[in-house]
Amino acid sequence: MPRPLFSEMQTTPRVRDAVHHFHRGVVEDVQSAVASSDVVVVGMRHNPHVRDALKMLTQAGIPFSYLGYGSYLSKWKERLAIKLWSGWPTYPQIFVQGSLVGGATDLEEMMNDGSFQTLFDAGRPPLG
Repeated sequence: MPRPLFSEMQTTPRVRDAVHHFHRGVVEDVQSAVASSDVVVVGMRHNPHVRDALKMLTQAGIPFSYLGYGSYLSKWKERLAIKLWSGWPTYPQIFVQGSLVGGATDLEEMMNDGSFQTLFDAGRPPLG
């Protein structure tokens, strides 16, 4: 079931333009990384959940791209722009083969039940 969204048709052109341009470069950087990397972690300094996700991927030997945007008191607007784009309310935001899979807890569950490897392998060309 999709989450409820405020209709763009109920906003003024000025609001639509402001939302479209709100830290657009940051959003484009994330979009580019998601399009070009098998696994992308978007996070921030000092967040233990981000550290947990990076540790899980590193220990599993899974290559990933990491994009960090500030800490709790810095770059919050840039992180807000990413949240508005992805619809995910927390960090880290983890993308596998172009799909948002959630945060650190979601990654841990997927690694434990095998669904991470299935999704990871689905986007890779077969060997041989």
